[in-house]
Amino acid sequence: MSVSSKVNFTDISTASLAVLETPDAIQKVETARMVARKWQAGELPFQFSAQPNLRPQRPEKPELLDPNQMPRRRKAGNIENRKALLHAVAHIELNAIDLAFDIVARFGKQMPRDFTDDWIQVGDDEARHFSMLGDRLNALDCKYGDLPAHDGLWQSAEVTRHDISARLAIVPMVLEARGLDVTPAMIDRFERFGDSESAKTLKIIYEEEVSHVAAGTKWFSYLAEKAGHNTEDCFQSLVKQYFKGQLKRPFNHPARLEAGMVPSFYEPLADMLNAL
Repeated sequence: MSVSSKVNFTDISTASLAVLETPDAIQKVETARMVARKWQAGELPFQFSAQPNLRPQRPEKPELLDPNQMPRRRKAGNIENRKALLHAVAHIELNAIDLAFDIVARFGKQMPRDFTDDWIQVGDDEARHFSMLGDRLNALDCKYGDLPAHDGLWQSAEVTRHDISARLAIVPMVLEARGLDVTPAMIDRFERFGDSESAKTLKIIYEEEVSHVAAGTKWFSYLAEKAGHNTEDCFQSLVKQYFKGQLKRPFNHPARLEAGMVPSFYEPLADMLNAL
């Protein structure tokens, strides 16, 4: 019996926990999509009776390594490199499912209902993305869990678990925005090496991820303005406090602008963090 089948979906928080507490990746996708359908059909009350644990349940595989221990073979040329690249993106998407439902369960009570609408849609998108990538891995005689992955994305969720503005700044506005910077080059590499199906999958994901970064920017700006803070100053302060990496150029300015992020948000941070 799956975890989701044992959970009483009394409201949107318990439904979100059903996603988070499902360890099997395929069942997590199915649960996420079911919860999204129920929410969008008006079948789940906008109430919050449960809070998520620190970490979601995950499958036994893949092995999670420190980011510095990950093999560096992501040029998309031979089939092993293409598998590794698609597997890495699939791992990001599985994390993104949990991140979307965690932000609803953890912070939805203090936000307008539209916030939950947005992040349930994001979670549904991420679940669909994971399935698409799983299909591409299967076509290359591979499956999710066959290769190692790193835990950096969820570590960022843990350190921002007490601050919704920090969560929005670090996860969608820094880490997911990075995906907008690097994915076009990935798509080009797959096309160059004749894997048009993987390129098509990544293009769909890329186009939809713009709206996910936009959701983060929208709700971050809402909170900053509500508190009477300068939005850019607040963003830069939180990134300096909670983000331990570097903001790497080149930036995809058009995609970031479409997501509501003007260069003055992040260009100064690239100079500051890269100088440390």
